[in-house]
Amino acid sequence: MRKILLLEDDQGLNETLDDFLCEMGFFVDTAMDPYSALDLTYKSKYDLYLFDVKLPYESGFELLKKLRNSGDVTPAIFITSKDTLESLKEGFKIGGDDYIKKPFDPGELQCRIEAVLRRQIREEIIQIDEYIFDIKEHKLFIDNEEISLGVKASKLLKLLLEANGSMVSMELIKDRLWSSSEGSSDGSLRVYITNLKKYFGDRIKNIRGVGYCLER
Repeated sequence: MRKILLLEDDQGLNETLDDFLCEMGFFVDTAMDPYSALDLTYKSKYDLYLFDVKLPYESGFELLKKLRNSGDVTPAIFITSKDTLESLKEGFKIGGDDYIKKPFDPGELQCRIEAVLRRQIREEIIQIDEYIFDIKEHKLFIDNEEISLGVKASKLLKLLLEANGSMVSMELIKDRLWSSSEGSSDGSLRVYITNLKKYFGDRIKNIRGVGYCLER
């Protein structure tokens, strides 16, 4: 079941949308403020964020900007009462995928959610030069032949591709590649990077002590 994080500070609308999304077949976590929503992103992985823009403490734009800067590429739809071109540009600039203006018909929201998730599915197969990477299966292919990367190198490639050219921090890489019981290893990470460079060469960039990115 796909999971949505709903952030809406109007309790009535929050409950209405929660019911509607559950009827659509989604598992829904709800939050009334951006700090609570951010805490939930640390605990669960979501298929979609549905964020109100005008919120207490900070805006939905500011929250998504934090998430994007941390390497989180989860699709996001903004719920907004703003209809200015400047607001629209700001939402897309920081990494929003769509927006819907209040008041809205639930049917319109359903259409927008389905469209964003369809785009996400299409992007589960990514082509880079002669290579094809299956995001869902963590597998790299060339001429329909699978390249054996190993589990952690495949996870690292997935993480770099999902960042879409943005820098992925060392902290995030270690958090995703190693469990708390394993303990991270700088030496092993360098081995995985070296392995990926066999195929992607100078596309993989490093800022020493900061992180890595894969240029698309």
